[in-house]
Amino acid sequence: MELEDKLELKAKLTVNSNIELYKVVDFLNKNLKDKKLIFGLSKKDEEMIISIYET
Repeated sequence: MELEDKLELKAKLTVNSNIELYKVVDFLNKNLKDKKLIFGLSKKDEEMIISIYET
């Protein structure tokens, strides 16, 4: 079973691109992993998409 099959997308937000968002997503993942949440970040053109998943 793929990892994506085990994750439920809870929310998605598109914002202007900012390299510092990688630090924020890393911080959230390290500190909220015990809450069964995973944060993702992707970039498309000049925008970034922050995703929240529940395991």
